[in-house]
Amino acid sequence: MPKTKPKILLIEDDQFLSKILLVKLKRAGFDVFLAVDGEEGIKKAKEIKPNLILLNLILPKLNGFEVLSEIKKTPVLKKIPVVVLSNLGQKSDVEKGLRMGAKDYLIETNLSLSEIVEKVKGYL
Repeated sequence: MPKTKPKILLIEDDQFLSKILLVKLKRAGFDVFLAVDGEEGIKKAKEIKPNLILLNLILPKLNGFEVLSEIKKTPVLKKIPVVVLSNLGQKSDVEKGLRMGAKDYLIETNLSLSEIVEKVKGYL
């Protein structure tokens, strides 16, 4: 029986970045689902119950902190690891994300796409 691919939900509104990440993660052997705003992210998380959520903070409708808060208080979602992937690199943002339950906080501009994919592999 073939092993099922780990499911990743990417919640990202930047079309360019999300397309590139989608391709990179799929090539790395993941099933990748995309949500382009916070509300859609929560809805899709409930539907597909991914193995990992990559979450941007600057999103339409609900921001990433609101999405993270909702995920962590929803029983069927709260055990799913959430990795914040953002350009908000202020110490206060990083600390807030981790305090709210993010598994890690990655600053997009500090990492290459390959490094992001490697980190994702390490989380799963």
